[in-house]
Amino acid sequence: MDPKRELSSIDLSALVTELGRYEGAKVDKAYLYDDDLLRLKLRDFDHGRVELMIEVGDVKRAHVADPAHVADAPGRPPNFAKMLRNRLSGADFAGVTQYEFDRILTFEFEREDENTTLVAELFGQGNVAALDETGEVVGSLSTVRLKSRTVAPGAQYEYPASRLNPLDVSLDAFARHMDESDTDVVRTLATQLNLGGLYAEEVCSRAGVEKEIPIDEADEEVYRALHGALERIAERLRSGDIDPRVYEEPLGDAELDDADAESGDRPVVDVTPFPLSEREGLPSVGFDSFNAAVDEYFYRLARDDAEEADAPADASPSRPDFEEEIAKQERIIEQQRGAIEGFEEQAETERERAELVYAHYDLVDEVLSTVREARENEVSWEEIEETLAAGAERGIAAAEAVVDVDGSAGTVTVELDRESGEGDDAGGTVTVELEADDGVEVNADRLYREAKRIEEKKAGAEEAIESTRRELEAVKERKAEWEAADEDGGPASDGEDGEGDGEDEEYEVDWLSRSSIPIRSPDDWYERFRWFHTSSGYLVIGGRNADQNEELVKKYMGNHDRFFHTQAHGGPVTLLKAAGPSESADPVDFSEETLREAAQFAVSYSSDWKDGRGAGDAYMVEPDQVSKTPESGEYIEKGSFVIRGDRTYFEDVPCRVAVGVQCEPVTRAIGGPPSAIEGRAATSVTLEPGMYAQNDAAMMVYRTLKERFADQSFVRKVASADRLQEFLPPGGSDVVD
Repeated sequence: MDPKRELSSIDLSALVTELGRYEGAKVDKAYLYDDDLLRLKLRDFDHGRVELMIEVGDVKRAHVADPAHVADAPGRPPNFAKMLRNRLSGADFAGVTQYEFDRILTFEFEREDENTTLVAELFGQGNVAALDETGEVVGSLSTVRLKSRTVAPGAQYEYPASRLNPLDVSLDAFARHMDESDTDVVRTLATQLNLGGLYAEEVCSRAGVEKEIPIDEADEEVYRALHGALERIAERLRSGDIDPRVYEEPLGDAELDDADAESGDRPVVDVTPFPLSEREGLPSVGFDSFNAAVDEYFYRLARDDAEEADAPADASPSRPDFEEEIAKQERIIEQQRGAIEGFEEQAETERERAELVYAHYDLVDEVLSTVREARENEVSWEEIEETLAAGAERGIAAAEAVVDVDGSAGTVTVELDRESGEGDDAGGTVTVELEADDGVEVNADRLYREAKRIEEKKAGAEEAIESTRRELEAVKERKAEWEAADEDGGPASDGEDGEGDGEDEEYEVDWLSRSSIPIRSPDDWYERFRWFHTSSGYLVIGGRNADQNEELVKKYMGNHDRFFHTQAHGGPVTLLKAAGPSESADPVDFSEETLREAAQFAVSYSSDWKDGRGAGDAYMVEPDQVSKTPESGEYIEKGSFVIRGDRTYFEDVPCRVAVGVQCEPVTRAIGGPPSAIEGRAATSVTLEPGMYAQNDAAMMVYRTLKERFADQSFVRKVASADRLQEFLPPGGSDVVD
C-alpha cells in the first residue's frame, strides 16, 4: 500500500480548528527548504516555540511540528524566504481558515505597519503565495497563469473555482448531484461530491450501502443513508469530536513472531482525524490531537523515504516495473476520459437550466418577485416556505413549481418542464436553484457562466489527458529500450573491453529509472561564475556582472586561452580555458565544435537573449589582444575592455541553452550550449528566448526534470529551481519542444 503524501480536504477541516489555538504567536523567522517546504518559526506565550511547516511539493502538508522533528536551518535564504522575513518578522499570527472545501489554507498575519496573508495551495503542483492587505500577490513560490486564474506578483490573487462542499449540502442538493452521474455510487461520491476515493468508500461503509450500486438503481433510501453518514462525519469535525490515528503497514510473519517488534519501527501508510472502517485491517497508533498525529506521520514518512533511499543499491540497476507504470498511466487516462465526459454532461445540464429559466420567464419572475417582496417586508424564510406550500395546494402555478426553499443560502429551487417532443430528453422536468435576491436574467447568466466554467475545466482535462498520453508513450519507449538492452546482454560494465575511458560509458546506467541516486557534491572553483564544459572537455567560464568580467581577465585569463565576446553590447566576458588556474598550459589547437560552443555560450548569455533575438554574432581574440588601456581621451567602463588587432567572427550563432542534471561522476545541475550539455546530463531541457520570466522558466524546467526521475527527491536536492535559475540567461525564455 502506497503511503499517503497529501492531506485531504477533510484532514484540513480537522486541522484548522487546532491550528487556530496558536493565534497570537509572534513570527521570528521564515525558512525555505528545497523550494517547496516553508518553515515559520514562532513564539507563543502558552506553547513556547512553535514550528509551522507548510510543504507543497510531492508531499503536501500544513501543521505545527515538534521542534525535535525540524531539520537544521538551510543556508543562504532564497528571495522568497527573504521577502517573508521582511514582511512577517514580529507579526502576530491572526488565524487560519480553509477556503470552502478546497485543499487551500489561508494564514493571516498582522503587524502595525502591514498585514500579510499566506495562501497555501495543497493541491496539484502546490504553491504558497504571500498577499498584501489588498489581496495583491507580493510573491509566490510558483507563478500561475491559466485561463481561469492568475497567481503572479502584482496581480490580485484568484482562488480556484468553487467546489461543492459535501459536508454542507442539503439532502435535495445531494440527490441532484448524485443523479447527474452515470457511474456507480462510490465513484460519484469521489468525483461529483469531491470526497476522493478513500472517504467515498468510508461513507459507503458507514451508510451500509454497496459501493458499486449504479446510480440509476440508487433510490431515496440509499441517498438518505449516504447523506446521513456524511452529516455524521461533518458533525464530528464541527464539534471537534476526533480520535486521530496514524496507520502503519501490517505486521509481517517475522514481526508477528517477534515479541519486541514496536509499532514505531513500521512504515506508515495513512493519518486520519478519526478511525476509518476502510483502515480496520491496519495497525494504528492513537494521538491526543490531530496536529500531533499529522506531525508524527510526516516525520516518519520522511524517515521511511530516507531509509529506502539509503538502502544498498544492486551492482546493476534492477528492472523498473514498467507494467505497473503503464497500467497506472492507463488508469489515469481512463479517469481523465470519465472526467471529460462528466464535464460535458455538467456543462450541458447548466446550459439547459439557463435556457429553461428564459423559457419559463414569467413563472420564474413571479417566484423570485414574490420571495423578494416578502423578504423586503421582513417575512421569515419559514413563513415564505409555508405560504408557497399553501399556494401550491390552491393550484397556483408559480407556487407549484417551488420544490425547496433554503433560507441559509438565500435560494429557491424550482422545477421547470422541458419542452416536449425533442430527442431522448423530451418531456420531464429539470430542477433549477435560483438566487432569490437576483432577477431572471442574472440567474440565467450565472448558469451560463457556470456552463462556461465547466467547459474550461473540460479543456484543462483534455490538455491533461494529452500530457498523460505522452508520459505513457515515454514509459513504453523506456520499456522497449530496456528489453533491447536485455537482448544485447545488458548494460556494459566499466572497462568491459579493457579500454574504456569512462567518458563514453558515463550514461549507460539508466539514471532516470533508478529508485535511489547517491549524491556526490562537487566543490569546483569556477562554480560562482557562469560555466560549462565543452563536448571535448574544455572549461568555459563567463562573468555574471562587471566585477566578475574584470576578475576573469585579470586573474583567470591564461596565455593560451581564448577570449570571446558578442557584437551586441551587454555580453559576458567568456574565456575558453586551455588549463586550470594553477596549471601550466601548452598551446591548444581547439576544434571548430569547441570554438562554436564557446561562441554560443557568449551569445546566449548576452543582451541578444534578453532582447528576444534568436541568434547573434560573437568574436574571438587571443589574450594579448585584450587590454584595459583606452585610447587617448577615451574612457572604459568597469567590466569593459579594449580589443586590438584582428578578430575571428562567428555569425548567426543560435541563442539556445540546455539545462539538465548530471549524475556521473558528480551530481549537480549543469547548463550551457545544448550540444555540450546533452552529452553530459542524464536528462536536460532546451530553451530559447521567449515569454516566461527567468524564475518561471526555472520552475518549469525543474518540474519537467523532476517528473523524469524515479528518485524525485534527488532532483530537489541537486537541481532545485533556484539552482537551475543560475544557468538561465537573463530575460524571458521558452522551452523548446
